[in-house]
Amino acid sequence: MTFLQPFLLWGLPLVLVPVVIHLINRLRHKPQPWAAMMFLLQATRASTSHAKLRQWLVLLFRTLAILALLLFIARPLAGGWLGWTLSPAPDVIVIVLDRSASMESRLAGQTVTKREQAVKLLAEAAREFQDKSHLVLLDSATRIPQQLANAKSLLEPTLTGPTDTAADLPTLLQLAHNWLVENRAGAAELWLASDLQRSNWLPDDERWKAVTAALGKLPQGIRVRLLAFDDDREPNTSATLAEVFRRARPDGAELNLALDLARNAPVGSSPARFPLALTLNGVKSQTELDMDGAALRWRHKVDLGAAKGLGWGALELPVDANARDNAAYFVFGSDSALRATVVSDQPALIRNAQLAALSPATRQPAEVLTPAAFAERTGSDATLLIWHAPLPDAAGEKRLRGFIEEGGAVLFLPPGRPDTGKFLGLGWADAQPASADKPFKVVKWEQQEGPLAKTDEGLSLPLADLDIARRQPITGEPTALATFADGSPLLTRRALGKGQFFFCATVPHDDWSTLGDGPVLVPMLQRLLQTGARRLNQETMVACGELSALDRAKQWLPADGSLGKNIALNAGIYRSGERLLAVNRPSAEDDRTLLEPAAAKRLLGTLPLQLLQERTARSDALQGEIWRLFLIGMLAFLFLEAWLVLPNKKPAAADPLGAAASPQG
Repeated sequence: MTFLQPFLLWGLPLVLVPVVIHLINRLRHKPQPWAAMMFLLQATRASTSHAKLRQWLVLLFRTLAILALLLFIARPLAGGWLGWTLSPAPDVIVIVLDRSASMESRLAGQTVTKREQAVKLLAEAAREFQDKSHLVLLDSATRIPQQLANAKSLLEPTLTGPTDTAADLPTLLQLAHNWLVENRAGAAELWLASDLQRSNWLPDDERWKAVTAALGKLPQGIRVRLLAFDDDREPNTSATLAEVFRRARPDGAELNLALDLARNAPVGSSPARFPLALTLNGVKSQTELDMDGAALRWRHKVDLGAAKGLGWGALELPVDANARDNAAYFVFGSDSALRATVVSDQPALIRNAQLAALSPATRQPAEVLTPAAFAERTGSDATLLIWHAPLPDAAGEKRLRGFIEEGGAVLFLPPGRPDTGKFLGLGWADAQPASADKPFKVVKWEQQEGPLAKTDEGLSLPLADLDIARRQPITGEPTALATFADGSPLLTRRALGKGQFFFCATVPHDDWSTLGDGPVLVPMLQRLLQTGARRLNQETMVACGELSALDRAKQWLPADGSLGKNIALNAGIYRSGERLLAVNRPSAEDDRTLLEPAAAKRLLGTLPLQLLQERTARSDALQGEIWRLFLIGMLAFLFLEAWLVLPNKKPAAADPLGAAASPQG
């Protein structure tokens, strides 16, 4: 047996209070022998033993009543059949609802979304417990626990409606734990409804161990019920804004857009053709797209003429299986000054990269700094950093991480010597020279999107013509964008926050490779400059659900006049005074990778887990509160004590006058 409020057990010595009072009362009356009473005592000796027994019973019941009272207010818990019989329903049911954008996908062969079906099933299941348990809703969008009046409240759109946000399951479980502790809840169940999207569950996050251990240590015990929607077979195409920047021209300006399209079509599917709607400052136009494969980066230039000042726009696909990933919003202002900075301790080897990364606006080569000079600089207006030196120390890594998370791009080039450093798990192996007559050759690269994608004219970059005489293999587990014949990567990419960082296994110098000749290096670095342009758009673009506290305090209205939108929950274009802000769903929502239910169970550790639809199969899976038993016991003991102290009924005395008046015989 355990207790929800064990500190109250320090009051157990109070059960001795009736005994102490009894002893004090005995000391108050000292017996005094009296000859005349000797005969009376002898006459009543037989009834004295009965009176003493009753006194001891009164004392016992008073002591037990106080003991039952203390145990009652300490809120005892018991497992097994006793706990389950006395507490058949949990005290609290915390409903953890995933309201991320991916939950808006339609179920296979149905017209309802995963979120809609989850809310319906949760409401039906909660109806059975609404009169016995406290219902608490904790959704991924607001992250604020809310007590529900009844199960029907789950159907309220303001509480469980669609959003364009992401979810963070470790954080939600930690918030659930905090609520249970702060409110001193009794036996509890956690009902999780999610599509098991990997980017929302974050299975590699170290917080899982801590939060599951904390939940497992709760004295009342926790049961987890999972409602999983891991089916993603409905055809769907998503749109994600990759680049947006304004570029000056002699006759005015142009807007450069890049849109990443992804679809879950099976391998070998026929090409898809669909319309793409472009809205620019409220004016709509449409173009047709042909998509062959699972991914496509679509580039488009819009002539802005002499127009100046802020502008906004949107790119939208037709409605499909998920209506929340069909639109991408953007805001543009003055011309974007794309600049690169090269950090190198061997500037002579990096001259080609410095020239290839020239600024499109100023036509100036990239700035070159030593690692020491870069460490002394307090800020940077660059969109691309090229790092050609040993990997940075902890302080340097923190600075680079901040640059990338803001939306910048970083390209790491090999230092050419042993380097034991790591950057987010990635590093360098020892340099490898190729044989004199057989250079390393690139055989495969990503041509649909990224820095090595095809040109606007549909031409492939000539990576197959590169001769790599020397390379320094990349260690870790990155995503390869280009690989050699032996499977070793030439170029890798990883996302971090709003930005990305890349590792390249060779240097654009004649001693290393022919990469410095230009046909591959120039377009690659110019695209990386554009990739980092997001760093310049921090004041105009934000991910849904990541609005700063300062911005949340402002009043925002939809720029297109649409009603019912909330900047904290819905993507779109919003205006506050003279400021425009584009809100898009988080990039993590475009990661379609799902967890297997078995993997989700492993993340929950030793917590009892079952499907929400299953009935309880084990009576000892959860401890129940048995305070009712002690409350009933206390009342019973008080009733018995009161009955025992009632005075005995005296027999009616004979009437002497009546006896005297009786007639004489």
